[in-house]
Amino acid sequence: MINASEIRERARLARRLSSPCGLCPRRCRADRPAGEKGYCGAGPQPSVAAVLPHFGEEPPLSGNGGAGTIFFTRCNLRCVYCQNHQISQGRAGSAMPPESLARAMLELNAKGCANVEPVSPTHHLPGFLEALSTAVEQGLNVPVVYNTNGYETLDALELLDGIVDVYLPDLKYASDDAALRYSHVGDYVQTARAAILEMYSQVGNLVVDLQGRAMRGLIIRHLVLPEGISGSRETLFWIRDNFPTTVTVSLMAQYSPLNRAAEFPPLDRRLLAEEYEAAMDLSWDIGLENVFVQDLSSQETGIPDFERAGPFEWDGEQTQRQELDKADITTEKLPA
Repeated sequence: MINASEIRERARLARRLSSPCGLCPRRCRADRPAGEKGYCGAGPQPSVAAVLPHFGEEPPLSGNGGAGTIFFTRCNLRCVYCQNHQISQGRAGSAMPPESLARAMLELNAKGCANVEPVSPTHHLPGFLEALSTAVEQGLNVPVVYNTNGYETLDALELLDGIVDVYLPDLKYASDDAALRYSHVGDYVQTARAAILEMYSQVGNLVVDLQGRAMRGLIIRHLVLPEGISGSRETLFWIRDNFPTTVTVSLMAQYSPLNRAAEFPPLDRRLLAEEYEAAMDLSWDIGLENVFVQDLSSQETGIPDFERAGPFEWDGEQTQRQELDKADITTEKLPA
């Protein structure tokens, strides 16, 4: 990772991008530092709903100590089925000044988390980078995992080059018509694909250490939706045709009809086993070598409740997503 002073300079540049706001592809032009709220509804300070070790991420991200997740509030998409709708579209969460956010990162580091993983951070990028510079200055020494919905600008990603160690983007759709209907965005496909290509150019294939913890690289997430709404077939072929077959893909089965999904059949039902298995089999048939797959039990156990003190806890136990990989990650392994 680059040094704290350079991260602080990137924070300054990110703040310039937010006035008027062009942090995300919507470029809503709100004057965020002055307190204006654009499409996402976020203000000038970072807003956070939860900071916790999360044991339900892909195994290289969770490690033994959990992923150090920071769940930011608000979002630049409006997915009608969003499992995190309490924080992405609701009122959960509160402002966390950069100095407090830096302390939270250091606490995650001290707890033994495998990384620091901001979830949906782009609209809070200036404050996040400012906090990260302080945390690095004070000894933060774990990878940064950037968990994003994939709807990113190349300008924002340029600011993250050398800062982010592992990119964890969604690739939600293969059709802009579907993206517009279900996530209120009409240019998702080309934008997200270009963003993910840029992410790969920065970090390359997934690299793990001797304990199997992710040190750098790209993991592309794709949530399989009922009746092919997410365009899984086209998306998997696009991945195969635009990346080495050793790129890491996380094929997610945890779809559950949450938020407003009941208003949008066939999203009003859960994913069927045969729908997920068709996407899983295709990923292997077309030659993708490193595919994480998910048990359908994740439709219940993988869904957080941000009205609880522990969003991923039920009966005092934290759930862990059932992730399996078809093949070992075929990348170099770094010393612990």
